[in-house]
Amino acid sequence: MDKVSRELSNDQKRDILKVLQSRFEKNIDRHKGINWADVQAKLETKPSKLWSLHEMELTGGEPDVVGMDETSHEYIFFDCSPESPKDRRSICYDRKALDSRKENKPRDSALDMAAAMGVDLLTEAQYRSLQEFGSFELKTSSWVVTPPEIRRLGGALFCDRRYDTVFTYHNGAESYYTVRGFRGVLKV
Repeated sequence: MDKVSRELSNDQKRDILKVLQSRFEKNIDRHKGINWADVQAKLETKPSKLWSLHEMELTGGEPDVVGMDETSHEYIFFDCSPESPKDRRSICYDRKALDSRKENKPRDSALDMAAAMGVDLLTEAQYRSLQEFGSFELKTSSWVVTPPEIRRLGGALFCDRRYDTVFTYHNGAESYYTVRGFRGVLKV
């Protein structure tokens, strides 16, 4: 994507900040000890990050602050939608998997979509930490960052929550399902 397409209009900036603030205030348990005014001040100096949050929101992710990186002093946003973001489902894991499909190709891959949005996929550990804030993904699943040794052998990892337990599974990276997408993480 070119740089111009990653800029929000003033109205879009105002609207996304309003949505983020409302979600932040409704879910204080996700970010105890963090002040919205500080988050907003940082977002206003990082227009490309605000654009990424806007993309997360547009695709159904419902991004929210889930903590602060103590080393970099960056706020950490996760997709906090109840299920895998609606407009990021029915995709395979990465470009190599997408290119390997000869028939019935999905429209995109998780890693390509995340890169285009300026975010990363959650790791398995991040996915598990998200679940500490509630019961997410009871009907869907999400691709998570896959270790290179698994990917090299053609596999990829995904997670979901069933039976009040978070599960990590494997599948061929080229597989895709209507209920599998990905959740993003963004540091600001």
